[in-house]
Amino acid sequence: MVRGQFSYKDALTKSILFLDAQRSGKLPPDSRIPWRGDSGLDDGKLGNVDLVGGFYDAGDNVKYGLPMAFTVTTLAWTALAFGPELRAAGEMESVQDAIRWGTDYFLKASAKKNQLWVQVGDPVADHDCWVRPENMKTPRTLYKIDEKTPGTEIAAETAAAMAASSVVFRKHNHTYSRSLLNKAKLLYEFARNYKGTYDGECPFYCSFSGYNDELLWAASWLYVATKSPKYRSHIKEGISASVAEFSWDLKYAGAQVLLTGLHLTGELGLNDFKTQADNFVCAVLPDTAFRQIYISPGGLIHLRDGANTQYVTSTAFLLDVYGRILMKSNQTVSCGTQRIEPCRLEEFAKRQMDYLLGSNPTGRSYMVGFGKNSPTQAHHRGASVPVMSAEEGKAVACPMSFVKWFNKDQANPNELTGAIVGGPDRYDNFNDQRWESSMLEPCTYINSLAIGPLARLAAVGGSCVS
Repeated sequence: MVRGQFSYKDALTKSILFLDAQRSGKLPPDSRIPWRGDSGLDDGKLGNVDLVGGFYDAGDNVKYGLPMAFTVTTLAWTALAFGPELRAAGEMESVQDAIRWGTDYFLKASAKKNQLWVQVGDPVADHDCWVRPENMKTPRTLYKIDEKTPGTEIAAETAAAMAASSVVFRKHNHTYSRSLLNKAKLLYEFARNYKGTYDGECPFYCSFSGYNDELLWAASWLYVATKSPKYRSHIKEGISASVAEFSWDLKYAGAQVLLTGLHLTGELGLNDFKTQADNFVCAVLPDTAFRQIYISPGGLIHLRDGANTQYVTSTAFLLDVYGRILMKSNQTVSCGTQRIEPCRLEEFAKRQMDYLLGSNPTGRSYMVGFGKNSPTQAHHRGASVPVMSAEEGKAVACPMSFVKWFNKDQANPNELTGAIVGGPDRYDNFNDQRWESSMLEPCTYINSLAIGPLARLAAVGGSCVS
């Protein structure tokens, strides 16, 4: 059944399918991506540790801990916030499978106390070679944080991922849920006790916002998972700030919406987070006096060039979650003297998702394999290089890989179904050529934050319902 302007259920299914295409490691027999195979099966051997599994973040073959953890945290929140819609669409199991693909990896990466393996793969060497992960020949260099080399942001984000996921699995796999929660507690203490920013993932994933947002975010999810006064006190003692962005680097708005949900259901002492959550909405919506975010002529949020659609889906996600929280408590958003009804949040979220699916000045979809004139040249090694044997892969030198596959102005041989690419520029212009990485590269966290809004739209179309 098609509800509203698009087949949102089809878009939902495909958005989850993209995460399957990003899997590293030994793939299951029922893998849904026919052109993907096993990869990174020796990951971790350089450090005598098993780091097989996890996700590639985008179009390269590196496993970065910070964006991977954020992907899993937001997938877990999606499962919790949009559970009825996902079950109605028959997609809850697929979302849980994606979450567990990440958490299984994190359990291995954090096997030793006060140590977390945070990256696999030399990013410079990897970016100098355009080959499928199944045929990669670049060094699988290992990076870790520990007591001597702390990384509070990554440790805290991974703690948040494990805590949120423990809630997802609690009812039907209590043992696994408990193992995730125990690990979340240890990672959180590691993040708090050994503070410092880890710059080893720079220049690709530098933390510009510092680590206070991740500490608040992790404490919030641990409080949701445990209701322990310890984490509540950490929340109240923590640092928070009004922001206009929710991303892998900046978590304040997410924590504020999550905590406002607790505040409006009777948790005392969390009312300041309602004010800050409101401030996020006021900064994003174009029809308030406090607007901070640029909106393209065609109506799309544009914060930065380079995977800009991550801010589109993250904003849609938070507005949908917050709108639902406000409806249940018969509350509104306060922007000075202006009152914003929850339906306005859902309306704007729908507008952003519809733009990505094809309701835009160019009339094209920005989700691969969905809608009209969708991208054909996603900036993605696995999709753009033909399937080949190990021997065939060895025969191609890295410099020639760009000549053979990257530089060819033709459709990818493998469709990266469901991937939401980086999207158009601030003027709604778009060029479907894979070397336009800012426009054509997909990321796991773009899609993880699209699943919830698409699930809601699949269930209700354009209607605003409590």
